[in-house]
Amino acid sequence: MSQIFKLKNPVKPYGWGSSRWIPELLGRKNPHGEPWAELWMGVHPEGPSQVSLEGEDLLLSALINRDPAYYLGEGINRAFGTLPFLYKALAAEKPLSIQAHPNRDQAKKGWERENREGLALNAPNRNYKDPNHKPEILCALSPFEAMCGFRTAGEIQRRLEALGELCPDPGPLKTALVQLISSLDAPGGLKEFIRLLFGFPRKIKGALSDLVLQRRVLEKNHPEFSAEWRLSAYFAELYPGDPAVIAPLYLNGINLKPGEAIYLPAGVLHAYVRGFGVELMANSDNVLRGGLTAKYVDIDELVGILDFSPFCPEILAPPDPFPVFFNYPVPCREFSLSRWEGAGRESNFSGDGPFIFMVTRGSLTLSGKNPEEEWILGQGESAFIPAGIAVRGLSLGGTYTLYAAGAGETIRAAAGFP
Repeated sequence: MSQIFKLKNPVKPYGWGSSRWIPELLGRKNPHGEPWAELWMGVHPEGPSQVSLEGEDLLLSALINRDPAYYLGEGINRAFGTLPFLYKALAAEKPLSIQAHPNRDQAKKGWERENREGLALNAPNRNYKDPNHKPEILCALSPFEAMCGFRTAGEIQRRLEALGELCPDPGPLKTALVQLISSLDAPGGLKEFIRLLFGFPRKIKGALSDLVLQRRVLEKNHPEFSAEWRLSAYFAELYPGDPAVIAPLYLNGINLKPGEAIYLPAGVLHAYVRGFGVELMANSDNVLRGGLTAKYVDIDELVGILDFSPFCPEILAPPDPFPVFFNYPVPCREFSLSRWEGAGRESNFSGDGPFIFMVTRGSLTLSGKNPEEEWILGQGESAFIPAGIAVRGLSLGGTYTLYAAGAGETIRAAAGFP
């Protein structure tokens, strides 16, 4: 009998994670209050999912390798030879590091270079964990706050000038801020701005932290930038002396409502500040960090992969009221994310490639073409849907919220809707 495969997924206990969001989703206890940060679903070797087959646990990648054309579909198998996406639940109680991800060519070159240098995959100064790029989409399950993409030079200058009003004049900190402001006037100014900021002496970086901690004065003098002062002061409390505490002055602030999403292409500097969501990306774990972290920060490598064009991501918002089905549009071959809302009526689902389903609310009943093909996914459960089943189609029933991850533009979902 054809079947879908419920997934056993690893949890990543990073320090910025939440002790409650992922455990509550999964209906599991977290007796020691550990920070459950990410739940990984996929075949990436740093956190592979497992399935059960005939009473045996095996890696999802091993299952796929038994019959790639069936499990991936012939098109996905020819194009990628593996599951091309990595799917996560992400729970950020504290800010993630400011970061960006390389494009495919940059990742391949960086991966090969670090291999030649003999850097172990788990070395703290390793930048490239694999040779793949990592565009991604983040969809909020709770109110979600993020910073994404550079502001325009003028916007950054106005915020720095407002900050500089609190500086002793003359003085080394005032001089440093004037240098930052002036750097933005030249061609390629954002690149020079980042190099200057991270190249300042430790004393200047510490003085920047002390300055943004004067939040109340800043809010009184310039209430139009109150959101930036709030975040900068928060970052300075967490990471005193880190020059990226002023990141809210040069990165766009984003606030997502549940169900809203943002797509981030390669090279976009960003940070997730707080919230719970699902994250879908190309099958990669390549991260170049730019502050707000105790981990390795390689500014030269980061500058080499960044896109310094001003960029503010579009908020991908479903219609209101939410329809039965919504596909979040992304310009990416590796992945596609859709959301389904079931209220007791059946809906039809089919697609050309494999899918990973994750139910975030209620209970979903999946029915195949044959009477014996029926599976139930409860809240927090996830399943791998082989291409051989997806292409024949499934019926979705129950009361649920479902987030379905698939390869780019493989979904055919509208058939049979009322």
